[in-house]
Amino acid sequence: MTTIETAAHEPHAPTADAANIRKAVWAATVGTIIEWYDYALYGAASGLIINKLLFPQLSPVAGVLAAFATFAVGFFTRPLGGLIISHFGDKIGRKPALIFTVSLMGFSTVAIGLLPDYNRIGIAAPLLLMLCRLTQGFGAGAEYAGAVTLVSEYVPASRRGYYTSYLQSATIVGILIATFAFLAISTMPEADMLNWGWRVPFLFSALLFVVALFIRNRLDETPEYVAAVEKAEARRRENRVPVGELLRNSPRESLLGFLAITGHNANAYILNAFALSYMTNTLQMPRTESLMAVIGATAVGIVTTPIIGAISDRIGYARFYMAGALFMVAFAFPLFALLDTKNAMLATVGMGLAYGLGFGGMAGAQGAFLANLFPTRYRFSGIAFSRELNSLLIAGPTPFLATALVAWSGGTPRLVILYLMICCGLTTASVWFARKLTVNSTHPAKATA
Repeated sequence: MTTIETAAHEPHAPTADAANIRKAVWAATVGTIIEWYDYALYGAASGLIINKLLFPQLSPVAGVLAAFATFAVGFFTRPLGGLIISHFGDKIGRKPALIFTVSLMGFSTVAIGLLPDYNRIGIAAPLLLMLCRLTQGFGAGAEYAGAVTLVSEYVPASRRGYYTSYLQSATIVGILIATFAFLAISTMPEADMLNWGWRVPFLFSALLFVVALFIRNRLDETPEYVAAVEKAEARRRENRVPVGELLRNSPRESLLGFLAITGHNANAYILNAFALSYMTNTLQMPRTESLMAVIGATAVGIVTTPIIGAISDRIGYARFYMAGALFMVAFAFPLFALLDTKNAMLATVGMGLAYGLGFGGMAGAQGAFLANLFPTRYRFSGIAFSRELNSLLIAGPTPFLATALVAWSGGTPRLVILYLMICCGLTTASVWFARKLTVNSTHPAKATA
């Protein structure tokens, strides 16, 4: 049997009962909320706060670029963290790996909230910030991959699209909570906000961390992983390296999985990190109106993503993935045309459509699509490798690159539009070629893995 056939037809272990499925989904979802709360929080702070506190000696545009550069730094360690943590997740279990990831993320975000600013400790302030971002990225590198792996191995194979789509909805919930947090502090006098108010949303992450840790500690190992371990004790005694198996046995799946994330990452980080800075700094829209536009748009994505995930279980993950990417190819120009009106309502409509149909289309099918590319024994490593290498090259640099492209084009978004269209076009082509590597991608109901 070929590697592709193994991934597509691997027997699916008996799923857990409904109570354990709910517990697994909650455990995965809360961690994903923390991951994206942390990143959206820092993305929002980069364009509004960090540039002023840690890079006050730079011009406004250079300060925003420097702040977004530290945003990108967090992605440098994501692939490394993803590969190392997923290695142990495939070797010793999903549960301990996921407890470790959420612990690192929670610690790093709280540490950012406690950092002194540039005026107090000089250059040490941005250096400590980069250290926190590197640690945060190391933990986050395995969070989503582990969450998707956990959920996909708990639930029936024919419902993977629906249940894993909750994790992508959770990413938007994290963004929404972070945006609400900054909306709350934006009403403060600027002196108070820059002095201490900005720290509160970062310190609030400690509460989310405690909740996630409590839930994950109560979780059992996934039934599918336990069954795979019982059938592969000989492999374990050989001290196998999951990522080595991945690269030897599934090179096409790894490459196409990596490329398939490109449009999703470009779209997501333009919407949740760059757009707020673009509206407030380039278009000079009021900060409160810009934050409200982001909140309204993210609410749309929260609703549409699981709906699309459920439909993709019946119609096909690859089809919906490609549909979401193609929508953003067509909608990239209208999105920025609506933002450029500087009208809060039209900006909300534009971002709402991008979140609801573009993000929702790609995100609703993504978890199941990736889970079905790789067999159980190195699924965690496969998803982590595909997503986090792409995060390093696309997600992290996107806000910085988009800001630089706007500055380079004289304040217009035309090069950002072209960048988004190219990334989403690449996703469409990659998913098209990957769709035959797993039964589930086109006929989910027929698959057993």
